[in-house]
Formats: sequence, C-alpha cells, structure tokens
Amino acid sequence: MQSLKSALRHWWLRRHGIRAEIACAGIDLGIANGSWNVFPDALNAQSVIYSFGIGTDISFDLALMARFHANVHAFDPTPRARAWIQSQSLPGNFIYHDCGIAGYDGMMPFYAPRNPASAHFTPVPRYEHSASSRQVSAPVQTLRTLMAMLGHDHLDLLKLDIEGGEYEVITNMLADHISIRQLLVEFHHNYRTIHLDQTVQALRHLRQAGFRIFNISRRALEFSLLRVS
Repeated sequence: MQSLKSALRHWWLRRHGIRAEIACAGIDLGIANGSWNVFPDALNAQSVIYSFGIGTDISFDLALMARFHANVHAFDPTPRARAWIQSQSLPGNFIYHDCGIAGYDGMMPFYAPRNPASAHFTPVPRYEHSASSRQVSAPVQTLRTLMAMLGHDHLDLLKLDIEGGEYEVITNMLADHISIRQLLVEFHHNYRTIHLDQTVQALRHLRQAGFRIFNISRRALEFSLLRVS
C-alpha cells in the first residue's frame, strides 16, 4: 500500500512538472526515514547547518557531523524530543535549541500525536478531527530571528522536517530573502488535511527564488534543492 501511495505521489508531481532538475552527485546520510540526500561538495567543516524537527532520530545530524566535522544547530521544542535529547550523550558540535521555527515569533500550539510513543507533534491538524485533540504550547521564532540571535548571515544547509509547518516557513523565509545554499524539506502532503497542490505551489515559489531540485525521495515526501542563483 505504501509503495502504491508513493508511486501515485510521484505521478502527481510529474503531472505538475515537479521533478529533479539538476544532476548532482548526492549522497544519502542517516538511517531509514531519517535519511536525507545532500550535495556534499557544498559542505565542509565551516558550514552553517540548521536542522529543524529532530524528534528522536538524529541519525542524519550525526552523519553530517561525522563526515564534515561541522557544527549542527538542531531545533525542536516539543516535549518528547526535548526529553529524549536530554537523555542522550551527544558530541559537542551537536548544538540543541529548545525552540521551533514558524512565520512569527512567539508561542505555537502543537497537536499531540495519536501514538503516545511518537515524537511527531504537528503545528497543523493532521486529521480532520484533530483540532479537538490534546495540544501543547512551545516557543517558535522566524528563521531571520534565529539567525540574528546566533550570529549567522547565511546558511549552507537548512533541513525542515516540521510536520506540516514547512509551507508557512518557506513563505516567510523567501519574503525575508534569507541566503540559503542547500535546502532539504519534507513536505507533508501525506497528511489528510494537506493537499499536494500546496507542495506544488511551495516548490514553484522556491524555483522562482533560484532553487532547483536535485533529489526526490522514494516516498515523494523529501526534497533536496540547491540554490543556483
């Protein structure tokens, strides 16, 4: 069933002209669904890397640090992610921030997952009835605010796995003209309340800003892009 759903997503994306546009010698880093395809030639030990939405899987972040010896700024304010991070013994170049990302600075409500063991808190109602489900409130800031606080004027790699909040964040970061070299996004058009058209529109806006797709995952959810202009 999952393979059929993935095939249908790929078909729908191609129907709307969404496909890999540039050829890059990308590599997969991380384990299973925590894996991302990156362009390694654009990364080194001095790279500025932000990773939003870590949950309880930092295999990608650890692989980045092992390969490039760069600092990784990791962000996730949700309670299970925070508790899990605090229970881990992590290298010094893994820098955790108890804050999320949004299109504004303030507090954001997050819907709790159905599975008590899951760390997938989401800022959008995942199911039609989930607006009435349990919520927690956590701090969020815009990308521009976070970069100013951390003293960064550009990002070499930005990863967004924020459970449906990516659409608002992409709109905000493009409006703020943030300098980003490489962008990894998991789009959540697999949620019942998010239509694939929202992803198509977001990718078109990214293309207008100079980003080009170099990899789409087998699940047709994770997208890797480089900024070429």
